[in-house]
Amino acid sequence: MTRDLVLHDWIVAAIALAAGALAGLVLRALVRWLARHALRTRWSGDDIIVDALRTLAPGAAVIAGAAVAASALPLSSKTGAVVSHSLTALLILFATFGAARVVAGLVQSLAQSRTGVAGSATIFVNITRVVVVVMGVLVALETMGVSIAPLLTALGVGGLAVALALQDTLANLFAGVHILASKTVQPGDYIRLSSGEEGYVVDINWRNTVVRNLSNNLVIIPNGRLARTNMTNYTQPEQQLSILVQVGVGYESDLERVERVTLEVVDGVMADINGAVPDHEGAVRFHTFADSRINFTVILGVGEFSDQYRIKHEFIKRLHERFRTEGISIPAPTRTVALHQDDLPPAFRPPRPDGLPRVPLQADR
Repeated sequence: MTRDLVLHDWIVAAIALAAGALAGLVLRALVRWLARHALRTRWSGDDIIVDALRTLAPGAAVIAGAAVAASALPLSSKTGAVVSHSLTALLILFATFGAARVVAGLVQSLAQSRTGVAGSATIFVNITRVVVVVMGVLVALETMGVSIAPLLTALGVGGLAVALALQDTLANLFAGVHILASKTVQPGDYIRLSSGEEGYVVDINWRNTVVRNLSNNLVIIPNGRLARTNMTNYTQPEQQLSILVQVGVGYESDLERVERVTLEVVDGVMADINGAVPDHEGAVRFHTFADSRINFTVILGVGEFSDQYRIKHEFIKRLHERFRTEGISIPAPTRTVALHQDDLPPAFRPPRPDGLPRVPLQADR
């Protein structure tokens, strides 16, 4: 110490600490008020900034009060330097966590704007947050006088051992990054794997991809497996798609009339049913002379993959009712089997009308 402590020093230090704590409480209340107003705006950036200030502003106020209190005390140069470096490192950590929230929020907002869905790919958010926090911790350690060069060397050597031990985890991590970077799959897409799993992509994180199927269950698929398997994306390159419905009519039907009636039903379904594409131009294509009917395909338009079941349901009901009204038959396959008595085995042949047993034929002997 440069001089002895007196009561005045303690009073000034206490006032500085109290002022810092009071300023922290005021700033915390102010940030809460700003957060409520930020929710009313359309821009999501103000929500991210206010969320970062929620801890940064009160923490900075308390640290400032502690710095003023330390400067008011007659500390030695060595002790004062340690206190100053400690408070600076603590402020850097607060700023680091605030910056991590801002950057992660911006990345999440960007991912949401690209995909157009509420869910976002958290793999980029987590990687960004970890990178910012690690950089801030290293800067804080350097401020405290800790040399980070040996630490980086040790981390590099240890990283090789960790990489060998976590091959599967790292494979899934880089596979997830590759999937998102190539834009083959985005959150909100409807996919179907060659192994049969299908559903909406909810999230792609550092290890696996979460898919929600139509029964509202979650399917967890490792990123490495998703990158290696054959997959159909029903949302790319566009969300609207065409579906095919197979129908058949009898040979006696007037095909021109069948086509006209079917297209009228298609137009009605496209205009009335939610999830259909109103400007879709329906099509009817006759393709097969079957055993008991002429088969044709009807092409319908749907807004997204899950809408096809409702569209098919309404189309089949309306087409069946319209065909019945118009007298157009949809025949079921029939087959006639004729059996001659002489072709039956002796045990299955009916008795003769006179009651005498039948004489076995030469072929039966």
